[in-house]
Amino acid sequence: LRPKSLFEAITGWYRKRQGWEISGDWLLFTPGIVAALSMAVRAFTKEGDKVIVQPPVYHPFFSVIRDNRRTVLYNPLVEEKGIYRMDIGGLKKKLDPSVKLLLLCHPHNPVGREWTEGELREIAELCLENNIVMVSDEIHSDLVLSPYRHLPFYRLGEEIAQNTIACVAPSKTFNLAGLSSSVVVIRNEEMRARFNHVLSAGHLHMGNIFGTVAMEAAYTHGHEWVDRLTAYLSGNRDMMAEFLKRELPEIRMSPVEATYLAWLDMRSLGMGSKELRRFMIEKARIGCNDGPTFGPGGEGFQRLNFGCPRSLLLTALKQLKNAVQGIN
Repeated sequence: LRPKSLFEAITGWYRKRQGWEISGDWLLFTPGIVAALSMAVRAFTKEGDKVIVQPPVYHPFFSVIRDNRRTVLYNPLVEEKGIYRMDIGGLKKKLDPSVKLLLLCHPHNPVGREWTEGELREIAELCLENNIVMVSDEIHSDLVLSPYRHLPFYRLGEEIAQNTIACVAPSKTFNLAGLSSSVVVIRNEEMRARFNHVLSAGHLHMGNIFGTVAMEAAYTHGHEWVDRLTAYLSGNRDMMAEFLKRELPEIRMSPVEATYLAWLDMRSLGMGSKELRRFMIEKARIGCNDGPTFGPGGEGFQRLNFGCPRSLLLTALKQLKNAVQGIN
């Protein structure tokens, strides 16, 4: 049994930081959020059903659908001068009765958006109208950068909350992913029972003592640390944006509202995907995540993790500048 103090730490953390009132009865525990996404696919769809994703997006979103023999329904984000938005009009045209689930990345990885209340309501109401269950991956919600603030899906009202599964974890915030401890918040009792059945059938509900203790400690004592972390990450983001604008205008960085990940548009360099990947590794000597792994819309992009000492980030940017200058 997990101690009462763990539930108090989790609910207290989200009440204080996001104004999100959670009941301990709504919480289920999984080995990770990717595992939770897979269980949601199994619980709320059947083989052949369609599941919506909005690429470019964190690549396991695709595999949890395909590996469970469901069909990926792409609704690509629309990009205009580095700014991304959801294509609600395009999605409406793609819907049919076989669409049962939507996987949302909120905040979005890799494009760095903290979705607004208007955007969230629009997608939530579309799902309600079409009997589509919402799964909101909010793993980066503690890492929303200045001046933005996170709006949990559950704060959009009772009707939307009753149709939403939210996934959170201390793993990104506190670098605890190796301890395999995540939380799924399900307010709707019938949906919670369906999810819990899949979770228990896979014998994945028990967790581990190390993850339990670390989660409680982080959510109890980590407030000041996270405040300092997000301030530092905001500084890294601003320094990187200014460097690229001044020294490497060929490379566009999408505005980072959340996460410690920069989405870099390198299409102006005129390289194919394989060539660009080799260029980053062999010439710039930077290990980024390759854009195409994030699905449609990722070609010509690289994802760079700036969650590091500022001196190291500056070294990487200078290496990138020298490599780009060497092309000419």
